[in-house]
Amino acid sequence: MTIAEIKEIIKNGENYYVEFKEESIRAKELAEEIVAFSNSEGGTILIGVDDEGNIKGVEDDRIEETVMNICRNNCIPHIIPFCESVEVEGKRVLVITVPKGLNKPYSTNEYKYYIRVGTTKRLASKEELLRLFEASGSFHYDLSPVTGTSMKDLDINIIRDYFMRYNTFDLFEEPEGSVERILLNADILKEVDGKKLCTVGGLLIFGKKPESHLPQNGVSFAHFRGSEITDELIDKKLITGRIQDIAEQLMVVIKNNMLVPSVINNLRREEKAEYPMVVLREAIVNSLVHRNYSISGSKIRVFMFDDRIEFRSPGRLPNTVTVTQHDKAS
Repeated sequence: MTIAEIKEIIKNGENYYVEFKEESIRAKELAEEIVAFSNSEGGTILIGVDDEGNIKGVEDDRIEETVMNICRNNCIPHIIPFCESVEVEGKRVLVITVPKGLNKPYSTNEYKYYIRVGTTKRLASKEELLRLFEASGSFHYDLSPVTGTSMKDLDINIIRDYFMRYNTFDLFEEPEGSVERILLNADILKEVDGKKLCTVGGLLIFGKKPESHLPQNGVSFAHFRGSEITDELIDKKLITGRIQDIAEQLMVVIKNNMLVPSVINNLRREEKAEYPMVVLREAIVNSLVHRNYSISGSKIRVFMFDDRIEFRSPGRLPNTVTVTQHDKAS
C-alpha cells in the first residue's frame, strides 16, 4: 500500500472496512477486530493511528511478529492477514489487511464471535451466527443430499420466515413452481437423478424432524453429582430438533441444573448464576456449529459436574467451561 493510499484512507476515516488503532492496543482487542473483519467482508486495520485520524506511529520493531502470533494463537480458526510497515510523515504505520474469511465462522480463543457493523464490531447474535454457519464454504457435508427425503420434510413456514427476514421477499407470493427453484439455489434442496432431496444443512436448520433422517443430530445431556462420570447421575436429557432450537433448549436445561447461590449486597439479596450466560451460550453454539455431522451414530454430549461443564462434539476436541472461567468473566 502506498503512502498516498494510506493518507486517503486516514482522510476518509473509519468505516465498515477500516479501523484505526494505536500501538498500545491489547492482544485480546486486536483479535476481536480481526475476527470481526474475517466474519464480514474483510478490511484494513491501521496500527499507529488514533480514532481521530492522527498519526501516532509504531515503535516496536517486532509488531508484525506480534500481530501474526495473535492471529495464530487468539483466533479460531487461524487467520492469515497481510502486514506491511509504511513510513508516513516520518512515522511508521503498520497496515494489516484482513481477508474475507473462507472458513466462517471465526471466533476468538474465548469462543466469542464478532462481526463488523458500521464503524464498530459487536458480538454476533444467534441468527447472525447461523447465517455465518450457512454461508461457510468449508462445511461441504452440509450440502450433501439426504437419501429418502423430500420437500415435505421441511417446515415451509420457517423457511418463509427466513427469507422474509434476510432476503425481504415472501416465499408464498412467488409464482407457482418457483419455490423449488429458490430452495435449490439456496442449497436447501439438491437435485439428484431428477429427485429433489433435502441437503444436510437444509434438514438441520429447516427440517420438521431432522433426527428422523440424521440420527446423529442432537445433544445428550447428563448432570453428575461430583467430578467424574462414575458419580451419581442427577439428571439426563436427550435434546433433538433443529439446531437453533437445540441451542435454546439446551440453554434452558443447563440453567435448570445450575446452582444459583444468593449473596447479600448493601442489605439486598442478589442471585448469582453458577456460570455466566454469555459463556454458556458461546460454548453451546460453538459445539453445534463446529460439530462434524458426517460422523454418524454419535450425538454431541454435554456433561455437567460440580466444577465444570464439558461439551464433547464429534470431530473436534472437547470444550470445557469451568468455574475459573466464570470467575474471570464476572
